[in-house]
Parts: sequence; structure tokens; C-alpha cells
Amino acid sequence: MAKKKKEDKKLTKDQAIKKLESLKRDLFNIRFKRINNQVENPAQYGEIKKNIARLFTTIKNTK
Repeated sequence: MAKKKKEDKKLTKDQAIKKLESLKRDLFNIRFKRINNQVENPAQYGEIKKNIARLFTTIKNTK
């Protein structure tokens, strides 16, 4: 997991924004799968939310 954090910090602001949009789409899809009990990995929901928060921090700290 530490590897992910380092990768996110190396992203440019534009790259981070594109990745954030992708993660938001994934989160949207997982919400629907959770409602319909179709999620294979329930922990994935929390991981995506954490990654989104990390990217917001990266974007905020990037000039």
C-alpha cells in the first residue's frame, strides 16, 4: 500500500485529476453493485474512497 502513496505523490496535477475522475466512476459503479449484492470484494469500496481522499490531498498540495 505504501507503493500506491508514493505513486500518487509523483503524479502531476492533471494526471491526478484524471485518475480522480476514473476512481469516482469506479466508486459509482461499486455503489450500484453493493445495492444489488453483486460485489466480489466489499473492501474495494473502502480502498477506492481512501484513494480518492489521497488524490484530493495530492491535488491540494501540488502547485
